[in-house]
Amino acid sequence: MHSFEELTRLFLERFEHRHFPETPASLYDPAHYFLGLGGKRIRPVTCLMGNELFDDIIADSWHVATAIELFHNFTLIHDDIMDKAPLRRGMETVHTKYGDSTALLAGDVMLVVAYDHINKVQSGYIHKIMYLFNKTAREVCEGQQLDMDFEKRAYVSLNEYIRMIELKTSVLLAASLQMGAVLGGAGDANQHHLYEFGRNLGIAFQVQDDYLDAFGDPKKFGKQVGGDILSNKKTFLMIHALETATASQKQELVRLMEESPADKVEKVLNVFRDCGVDEWALRLKQQYLDTAIQHLEDIAVLSARKEPLKKLASFLIQREH
Repeated sequence: MHSFEELTRLFLERFEHRHFPETPASLYDPAHYFLGLGGKRIRPVTCLMGNELFDDIIADSWHVATAIELFHNFTLIHDDIMDKAPLRRGMETVHTKYGDSTALLAGDVMLVVAYDHINKVQSGYIHKIMYLFNKTAREVCEGQQLDMDFEKRAYVSLNEYIRMIELKTSVLLAASLQMGAVLGGAGDANQHHLYEFGRNLGIAFQVQDDYLDAFGDPKKFGKQVGGDILSNKKTFLMIHALETATASQKQELVRLMEESPADKVEKVLNVFRDCGVDEWALRLKQQYLDTAIQHLEDIAVLSARKEPLKKLASFLIQREH
């Protein structure tokens, strides 16, 4: 069994090369540039981990893992255009550097190359892999659209927000694990438990991300806290605060969002604390993490084989705050 770190290194050795032709350079260089910005490569590596949970890693898993990473980067290029984001990982985004039209095409061609890698799958599982890949790709698009829809709405329920997060971020992690499990020869019940492990882990991670943006230590978190508050983002924290606040607290939150005073972050955080949002978010994160781990426990393989995934969960979901 390999650790997440070992598999990441092995994946990068195979992935970090030019995936596109040389010409036309005006199309392929921007796509190559974006992949060069790096990333944690968590999703493709979890595909390899899903395979290794049940059997030795087969060649097909490397093809599917590559397809997953290319698909993920395709979504990021398009997300950056929609968000009008100038930077990603401290570097210019593709649309900022090369223009919106080229960025759209660079993302599109990245998706096409992802399908080239799916097409390299030799095993009889290719139809199941293609089904899962397409289902997940469609769901990610649905999640992104819901995210944009929510920006225009004054009120979003907690259940609606969880569903959006599930589609936008969780299902890709879950499907990456399941595709690996399919290639490893796992049965349907084990595939289901591994998918649910990934889905719940993904939601726990987003709860944590929302929490850290508001209450994290800037030195540990790596960026100034309160970014979501300044941009009036609907997060787990804001949604729960609006659902549980008294009439006067809700009035104060709405006023702060509309007027954006200089001390907006501090005042919103005070309301969050008064509503107990900080403690609630930590409980919610733990609830999703516990559910994820229970599904991992329910997978019918030797416990020792599950250790790398348990360590990955601990790595993604911090125990300290």
